[in-house]
Amino acid sequence: MNTESRVNHAAREYFTSVARILSFRYPDRVLGLAPSILGADLANLGADLRRMLRAKCYWAHLDVMDGHFVPNITFGPALVKSIRGVSSRLFLDAHLMVEEPLRFLEAFVEAGANLITLHAEAVENLAEAVAAIRKTGVRAGVSIRPRTPIRVIEPVLGELDVVLVMTVEPGFGGQGLLPNTLSKVRQLAQVREKTRAGFLIQVDGGINVKTAGLAAAAGANILVAGTAVFGTRNIAQNIAALAEAALKMGV
Repeated sequence: MNTESRVNHAAREYFTSVARILSFRYPDRVLGLAPSILGADLANLGADLRRMLRAKCYWAHLDVMDGHFVPNITFGPALVKSIRGVSSRLFLDAHLMVEEPLRFLEAFVEAGANLITLHAEAVENLAEAVAAIRKTGVRAGVSIRPRTPIRVIEPVLGELDVVLVMTVEPGFGGQGLLPNTLSKVRQLAQVREKTRAGFLIQVDGGINVKTAGLAAAAGANILVAGTAVFGTRNIAQNIAALAEAALKMGV
């Protein structure tokens, strides 16, 4: 099998199955893509999501912003519910960039979110916040901004399904990846290997065909990309290009 065939095969194996990603015994060996719908055509969101599904990409990243924790405002549970109505196959990853995220927890779970990720900087007691997510029955994630050190979240790493490292300052799409944030990805990968913890490492911000491989090589498992997926209308081709770029360096 030549290099291109191996990459294409790997893309099918690692970029398509949410179940495989979430159940894999060794998280450091999996890689997936989570298109951010913030980059989609919101006037034709259903069509873009169906194009994504036809490309066998099922993990949808939902950037929820409140205009307080970050300066931008996006959408809330009502849109998440509508997205859930597009397909039961979508894995809905709600990234809450909001103040007091626990106030909105139940609403997003009821809307159909499968994973709730809140920011460590937005809660007073992180352990209690993670436990509250767990209590709802969905998967739990915690995110950190570029300037937040790993030590802030170390006490809860054993309780998490996903750690989201922001590779840009949260609030707006289309920013360039901050190279120094990849050191946090490497640190987390080292901690995971040492402790045999089961969390996945997700990166969000500035992911494209030039940076996907760098993030994957650093240890990231789930690459969030908005503009790089939806920026041109050939969504399947964009997904394939990201998979190839990531897998050449990350697998």
